[in-house]
Amino acid sequence: MTVKLEVSDLNARFGSKRVLYDLSLALPDRAVTAIIGPSGCGKSTFLRCLNRLHEETPGASVTGTIRLDGEDLRLLDPVAVRFRIGMVFQKPTPFPNLSIYENVAAGLRLLGVRRRQELDDGVVDALLHAGLWEEVEQDVDAPGTSLSGGQQQRLCIARALAVQPEVLLMDEPCSALDPIATHRIETLIGRLRKEYTVVLVTHNLAQARRVADHTAFFYLGKLVEFGATAGIFESPQEKLTENYVTGRFG
Repeated sequence: MTVKLEVSDLNARFGSKRVLYDLSLALPDRAVTAIIGPSGCGKSTFLRCLNRLHEETPGASVTGTIRLDGEDLRLLDPVAVRFRIGMVFQKPTPFPNLSIYENVAAGLRLLGVRRRQELDDGVVDALLHAGLWEEVEQDVDAPGTSLSGGQQQRLCIARALAVQPEVLLMDEPCSALDPIATHRIETLIGRLRKEYTVVLVTHNLAQARRVADHTAFFYLGKLVEFGATAGIFESPQEKLTENYVTGRFG
């Protein structure tokens, strides 16, 4: 297994409140890793630490080490980190005053891309990767907010993919979507694993079983168990994991 992100002794706080405790975890390259656990266990905080968003929250702090391909993220520019580690949030967040095209092109422009053909190619490629191109091909100048909820979420995925990140973080990307839109996102995640390292926070245990190669179970800010998804759900090593995945609590 090739490791893409290596987390060592990670601790995170909001003010004096500690929310992550001594987490160490190796996230494999070109695979989907699901982060599961009950509400308030630190899943989203962990995700935000991976691209250095957590430390920007007033009063928040992080200690420990996160390495991307062996590079310590603390030694890199945070903006550069976020180009390499993209993120899709729970609620679709298209830029409200921009067209579909400009939503996707925004990151490319920040990278300094100016030639129209290069922008066009990047936008089309990202929309194709996100499985949205055929649905919006004739309407790329329409507002991003004119799309359905599921389409908006795929637009946000396209926006993240446009800058060609190495890692894609997804924080409950289907929680606000209907079953049809959820199925489309899950199918998309299955395709993305061939090119990207995907880290998915989900409350939906069935979703984790369907899409994840590996699963990490968090409880009260601590990593309880990590392994192949089939093993976590079918033969967990920890009683706490077994109780959670079988629905005894959560």
